[in-house]
Amino acid sequence: MPNLGFGSLLLIVFAALLIFGPTKLPELGKAVGNSLREFKSATKGLADDDDEDKKKEEK
Repeated sequence: MPNLGFGSLLLIVFAALLIFGPTKLPELGKAVGNSLREFKSATKGLADDDDEDKKKEEK
């Protein structure tokens, strides 16, 4: 995965402002943040379930 420089990030933000507008951008950011939080908790839950299964097998 290539590294994004400051110029690339600035171009992405500018394009997002043009596409979504300044009023929708905070709502979109909040939705993305909530989705990432849910995904992270779901993957953590799966990892915890795997750990519990391994502990049961050891007994």
